[in-house]
Amino acid sequence: MSIPPRAVPESSLDPGAVAPPAISATRLLYWSVRRELWENRSLYIAPLAAATVYLVGFLIGLPDKMRTVSALDPAKRSIALIMPYSHAALLLIVIGFVVAIFYCMDALHGERRDRTVLFWKSLPVSDFTTVLSKASIPLLVLPLLLFVVIVVLELLMLLLSSVVLLVSGVGAATLWAQLPLFQMELVLLYILIVLALWYAPLYGWLLLVSGWARRAIFLWVVLPPLVIGAFERIAFRTSHFSSLMKDLLVGFAANAFAFRTPDGALIDPHFIPLAQLTPGKFMSSPGLWIGLMFAVIFLTAAVRMRRYREPI
Repeated sequence: MSIPPRAVPESSLDPGAVAPPAISATRLLYWSVRRELWENRSLYIAPLAAATVYLVGFLIGLPDKMRTVSALDPAKRSIALIMPYSHAALLLIVIGFVVAIFYCMDALHGERRDRTVLFWKSLPVSDFTTVLSKASIPLLVLPLLLFVVIVVLELLMLLLSSVVLLVSGVGAATLWAQLPLFQMELVLLYILIVLALWYAPLYGWLLLVSGWARRAIFLWVVLPPLVIGAFERIAFRTSHFSSLMKDLLVGFAANAFAFRTPDGALIDPHFIPLAQLTPGKFMSSPGLWIGLMFAVIFLTAAVRMRRYREPI
């Protein structure tokens, strides 16, 4: 009695069969970033909520504000008109920074905590692509989102102010003439780029700790700098490391902006003219490139941490 041969799918014997196309690295990165946005809705909900609250508050106090501004002399009127817009931008930038901090601290730790890292590792997405997608959120996606939200908010504020002026019988031409909205948006974009580049080592450090620590992420983030600073102070009576940490937080300002005019007068921080931006000085500052070098080191270590660390 002969045994019939095992059936073999025809496609596996067909020499002309085409293997499924490989997914490009760019597409994998794109969908990885989309995944981060799906899983972390606070990235866009927090700025939108803050913008909504600010717009409501601005609308409530708008009539009195317009009457007060109209009574000012022209020299002070321009700054008074700009102040609400600069305050709105500052508020959203601070909120975006806080959101980025908490996102980075949970980015790699969260998937280890709920053990979804096992599922994501089963997909054809490398650890490098995953960490790069997470790093791109505070470095690229969130700054772009903040820029769009702030521009839309300021346009709505401008339109509402124009309506109030028209209803009150005052022309809105003065408002549009004295409010340098285009320059403000260019300066805003410049500020967001500066902050993203300057804080890159901070975000890299947070991602590294997120991928390494088992618990108490915030403690492990702040404890090493505090210990190093305290040790230097006690052992050598110096505070170089503390100065370095201070420079990491606010050192970008001295390199990215000139806060004095050529004749030595201080400019009002509510509006920084385009002439006072110093991108050449910022891009050539050693602190920026040293920070970017550490950012690369931290992100490289975070990739290895994700590859070898087990779920919690």
